[in-house]
Amino acid sequence: MRKKKSEGKETKNYYHISHVSQLYNLHPQTLRLYEREGLLKPSRSQGNTRLYSDEDLKRLETILSLIRDLGVNLAGVEVILNMRQKMERMENEVNELLEYIKREFFRGRDAEFEARKDSLVRLSQTKMIKLNEGEE
Repeated sequence: MRKKKSEGKETKNYYHISHVSQLYNLHPQTLRLYEREGLLKPSRSQGNTRLYSDEDLKRLETILSLIRDLGVNLAGVEVILNMRQKMERMENEVNELLEYIKREFFRGRDAEFEARKDSLVRLSQTKMIKLNEGEE
C-alpha cells in the first residue's frame, strides 16, 4: 500500500510495513528488529504506523545485500553503514574544501584552474625491499 505525502513541490512515496515485508520477502518482525537495532528509521503516521520512504527502501536493500549476499551479521551491518555515512560526510567536506580553494586561489583565473585540475602529480619514488622469511 502506498501513501503520498506532499512536502513543498516534491511528492514522496511511503509504504506500510506489510507491503515492504511482502516486497522483500521478510517477516514484519524482521523490519521491526532492524528498527530496534537502529539500522532503519521509518517515519510514523499520525496513528503511529510505520511508513517507509523510498530512501528507507534503498537502505533496506543495502542491509539485505550485506546480510544475504555477504553473510554480514547485524553488528557488522551497523559498522558498515556508519562507516559509509562517515565516508560520505568526509567526501562532502573534501569537495567543499576543494570548491573553497578553487574560489579563493584561482579567483579570476578559471582557465588556469581548468588546465591544472587534471594534471599529474609528481610523487617521490619509494624503494622496495625484500624481507627474508621470518623477518616480518
